Amino acid sequence: MSTEWSAGYVTDVNYTFGYYNELNPLRCRLPLLMVGRHAPKIENACELGFGQGLSVSIHAAAQPGINWYGTDFNPSQAAFAAEMVRLSGADAKLYDEAFAEFCNRKDLPDFDFIGLHGIWTWISDENRHVLVDFIRRKLRPGGVLYISYNTLPGWSASAPIRHLMKRHADVMGAPGQGIIGQTDAALGFIDQFLALEPLYAKANPGAVERLKQVKGQDRKYLAHEYMNRDWHPMYFADLERWLGDAKVGFASSAFVLDNLYELNMTPQQSEFMRAVPDVSLRETIRDFCMNQQFRRDYWVRGVRALVGHEQVAAMREERIVLTVTEADLPKTVRGVLGEANLLDAIYQPIFELLLDNKPHSVLELETHVAAKNVNFAQLTSAMSILMGLGVITPAAAAQDVSKAEGRTLALNKAIARRSLSVGDVAYFASPVTGGGVTAGRFNQLFWLARQNGGQTSEDWATFAYQVLQGQGQAIIKDGATLQGEDNLTELKVQAEEWAKKILPVWTALGI
Repeated sequence: MSTEWSAGYVTDVNYTFGYYNELNPLRCRLPLLMVGRHAPKIENACELGFGQGLSVSIHAAAQPGINWYGTDFNPSQAAFAAEMVRLSGADAKLYDEAFAEFCNRKDLPDFDFIGLHGIWTWISDENRHVLVDFIRRKLRPGGVLYISYNTLPGWSASAPIRHLMKRHADVMGAPGQGIIGQTDAALGFIDQFLALEPLYAKANPGAVERLKQVKGQDRKYLAHEYMNRDWHPMYFADLERWLGDAKVGFASSAFVLDNLYELNMTPQQSEFMRAVPDVSLRETIRDFCMNQQFRRDYWVRGVRALVGHEQVAAMREERIVLTVTEADLPKTVRGVLGEANLLDAIYQPIFELLLDNKPHSVLELETHVAAKNVNFAQLTSAMSILMGLGVITPAAAAQDVSKAEGRTLALNKAIARRSLSVGDVAYFASPVTGGGVTAGRFNQLFWLARQNGGQTSEDWATFAYQVLQGQGQAIIKDGATLQGEDNLTELKVQAEEWAKKILPVWTALGI
C-alpha cells in the first residue's frame, strides 16, 4: 500500500484538490484583531504537507508581497503544485522533501506564517518532533502558526470505527485491491458487523450515524483520512504540550464562528467557561461543550494583547469585501445550539455599503452603520458571523491587487483549461482576496467561453455543451442522466444563473 519513503502515509491515490482559506495569511489578521491579539505583517510564509498544493499555488499567485515556501513528500503532488505556480508566473519554492529533509534546509528564511492543515493528526511522533523544532527555529517572534487537527472528545465515539476500517484493510485487504478497494471493502465489512447490533453500536448511536455520512464521502478523501498508519486525534492540552517547546501560545480559533459562545453554548455553559482562569482548560471545556471533532487554530510566537483604542485602531485599517450578491445574503446562522436569525437592524446597514462588492475599510463600514445606530461591538460580532459564513472576507491592499491580477488570470486560465477534461479543481484565484473562490466545472467553462469571446449566456452554454459532447459526458440532474439536447437546455439555465449571481461577484473580485 505504501513505500518506505511514505512513512505509513497513503500514497496509492493522490489527495483531493481542496482549497483551505485558513491557510491564507491575509485572512489571519482580522480574526486575531477581533479577539484583541496583535497581527503581524507577513512577508515570508510556509505550508508544510501541502497535498496537491492548490492552496499554496493560489496564494503564491494572488499574494505578490509574500514569499512562499513549502513541501509535500509526494512527488506527483509537488509536481502539480509547482506546475500551477509556474503557469501563473509566480515564484514559490516548493519541494517534494520529507519533513526532516525540508525542515533542515539551510536556504530557508525565517517565517511570519507557517501553515499545517490536517497533517498533525496523520504523522508519527518522530515527525511531530521535527515540526516543533522547525517552528521553534524558523517562526519569527510575533509570527502566526495555523494548525488544524482531529480533536477529542469529538472523535471519541467514532475512533473505534476508524480502527476497524484500518484493521480490516491491514489483515483482510488484498494488495491488488488498491487503497480505494480496501476502503470500500472495510466499509462494507463494518456495515455488516454493525447490523448485528453489538453493544458498541447501541452505546454509540452517533458513531453509527456518522458511518452513514462517511460512506457518502469521496473515497480519495476517506483513504487519506482513515487509512494512514498514524492517526492520533488529540485533546487541546495534548497539542499545547507538544507546541510548548516551539514557544507559541494559543491566540484564536481560525474558524471564527467557534469564538462566538452564544451560538455554541448555553448561557450557563458560557458563564461556567468564562469563570475558568486557565486558557488551556477553558478551551478544553469548550471542546466538550461543542463535542468538537476538528479544530482550526491560530497560535502566535509571543502572543501580544491589544486593548482599547489599539485594537479598534488596528481593526479600522483592515479592508473587507462581500463575496455574494444580494440574492444570497444570509438570514440565519447555525451553531451547535441550532439556528439563529440575523437581525435586520444590524445587518442591513452593513449590506447597504458592501453590496457593491468592492473592498471597504472597517472604518468606512463603522462610519456608515453608526448613522443607523449600530455600535462597534455589534459590528464586530456581525463581521465575525459573516466571515464565518464566507459572506465577507478580508481584502488585500490596493497596490497588491494590481500586481496580482496578471498572475491570477494566468492561473485561472490554466485551471479552466483543465476543466475541459475534468472538474476536479473547483476553485479560482482572486487578486482582491489574495485567496481562492469556489468555481465549479460548468462555471469555469462559462468563464472560459467568455474569455474566448462569448457574449451571451447562450454562447457560454453552447461552448460547455460542446465540451461535454466531445468528452462523451452528460449532466446528472436529480439522479437521472440527461439525454441529448436536454443537456444544452440545462446548461442554458445554469449559464443564466451564473451571469446573474456569480459573474458580478467574480468581476468585482478581479476574476
